[in-house]
Amino acid sequence: MEEKDKINESDINTAPENPEVNRTSETVTEPEHENNTPANDTGTNPPAEEVVAAEEKTDEPAEKDSKGIFGKKKKISKKEKEKNAAGELGQKLAELNDKHIRLAAEFDNYRKRTLKEKADLLKYGAENALKGLLTVVDDFERALKTLENVPDEDPVKAGIILIYNKFKEYLNRQGIKEIECKDGIFNVDEHEAITRFPAPSEELKGKV
Repeated sequence: MEEKDKINESDINTAPENPEVNRTSETVTEPEHENNTPANDTGTNPPAEEVVAAEEKTDEPAEKDSKGIFGKKKKISKKEKEKNAAGELGQKLAELNDKHIRLAAEFDNYRKRTLKEKADLLKYGAENALKGLLTVVDDFERALKTLENVPDEDPVKAGIILIYNKFKEYLNRQGIKEIECKDGIFNVDEHEAITRFPAPSEELKGKV
């Protein structure tokens, strides 16, 4: 009996200490319950994950709108650049076409001019030389006039007549022909006046 009473007394002595331990444990664990209650209470505050997801969902349309706006701007700018590039290319093409037409016209004129100059050179190239030979013809004719009283059998006169005839044939082959103008009407295009003197009769006025 005395041992039981000792045990009970020891229980009584130790009993007050245990509630304090329990209280301290309860006080320590109470903040954990307070922190856990808001996480479990879904009705008042939503979880952080759901809030982040909702924010991401709300941001997506704005990003799409901004992308759509910038996308349209980029398309418009590309079209404008293409139009500007097409306009510049068209202007350059017109300039090159105009230059090509001008160069073609200049080359055609140059070709025609060179052909005409070549033809004129072939036709009139020896003109000055042949004009100089006409004075030689005049000298031959003067010499023959001085030899009118000399018989034709004279070798000097015969030689002069032979050379004169061959020389006239050569001039005829070159296109130089004698124009009969004596007692004819004076033509400015064909004749060149050397002197002027009074006509002996009315019929010879204005004639060579």
